[in-house]
Amino acid sequence: MVGYIWAFLIGIGIIYSLLSGNINIINDSILTNATEALDLILNLLPTVVLWTGILKIAEKSGLLDKFAKLLNPFLKRIFPDIPKDNKALGYISSNIAANMLGLGSAATPAGLKAMEELQKINKEKDTASTPMITFLVLNTAGVTLIPTTILALRVAYKSSNPSSIIVPAIIATTCSSIAGLTLDYFIRKKQKKWR
Repeated sequence: MVGYIWAFLIGIGIIYSLLSGNINIINDSILTNATEALDLILNLLPTVVLWTGILKIAEKSGLLDKFAKLLNPFLKRIFPDIPKDNKALGYISSNIAANMLGLGSAATPAGLKAMEELQKINKEKDTASTPMITFLVLNTAGVTLIPTTILALRVAYKSSNPSSIIVPAIIATTCSSIAGLTLDYFIRKKQKKWR
């Protein structure tokens, strides 16, 4: 779906440029932006590979399982409908760990596995369950301690102080997590009254 939206927007841009007589801008943009995009990917790749590797090592060594046990009391309060030893809790913990390190791309596989496990215990297969919705809120608004990708972008674009984003990122993501989980809690409570 997103591919169609991008194709539509690019098509609109090209048509507008043709109609307004700015065809040279299209050529310049294509050549310049393609080079910039490749440079950006090459600058970000080492950081993403490093942290993805560290996450994989943590997973293989059992560190993520220990992290999951550490988070278990917290996760049981947020996800009361998930059985105690369900694999979904481990994947949710892995997702939280990756998001805390600012690695959205590394968090995605764990998030997909968590959703897969949550779907297995979902009674209504064609509707998202309460734990699925709560996980989506937590994943979207999750606390980021080290915004790795943003730091890499700031370094790539020669920021004078790339790490100045760390404290504001922690504050913003903590506030968004608290707000999201609070709203999710009240909506869940209200739904139980309606049933």
